[in-house]
Amino acid sequence: MLIKLKKYLNVLIFAPIIIAQGKYVRKVTPKLPEASGARNGVSGQGPALRLLIIGDSAAAGVGAETQEQALSGQLVSTLRDKYQVKWQLLAKSGFTTVQSQQMLSEQPNQDVDVIVTSLGVNDVTSNLSASAWLRQQQDLVTLLRQQYSQPKILMTQVPPMHQFPALPQPLRGYLGQRAKQFNRYLKDWIDTQDDCLFINIAGELQAEHMASDGFHPSPIVYKHWAEIVAEKITV
Repeated sequence: MLIKLKKYLNVLIFAPIIIAQGKYVRKVTPKLPEASGARNGVSGQGPALRLLIIGDSAAAGVGAETQEQALSGQLVSTLRDKYQVKWQLLAKSGFTTVQSQQMLSEQPNQDVDVIVTSLGVNDVTSNLSASAWLRQQQDLVTLLRQQYSQPKILMTQVPPMHQFPALPQPLRGYLGQRAKQFNRYLKDWIDTQDDCLFINIAGELQAEHMASDGFHPSPIVYKHWAEIVAEKITV
């Protein structure tokens, strides 16, 4: 109880600084474009694998010049030696979980084997609570099950925001703690779901591993992420 009270008081004390830093970061952080290139295709030889990637700016490849360097391209490149991958990317910078759910609800029903999600950063930076976010993630999974013929759903954790170079302290620590809390809620629930997997991409981020804005992945990180996802798919 005392630890929770201390954390609450610290947030109150630093709240004006955190709010000011958040506004400053939004103002000065470069707005990088989404990666260019195709957002669907067929690649490889072998058993058919129907793949859908959904989410926010990281899913859209911000920080990479082309989709080949981003998550979609790196993942397809890793999988195509074992599968004929029919893939599609549905992602947009700035999207929250609710916005992604709305976008997906407008798509036609289709058969998909694996769905990879990348959501949470834009929810963490909002006023949304971890419990409310988890309910939104659960609603998203319900929609995916209904619309895409019971796929395997690989849900990527919120990235380690406490390591983002673009974020000054105490904002970095505050958002980092929120990201960790969101991840705890999500993982605990995913562990009870037979058709979902929690994708842990945590690691020690170096500044050179990030895009020039200090906020998005570089192709190095996208490659690491794709390898982790591919391993879960091929097991």
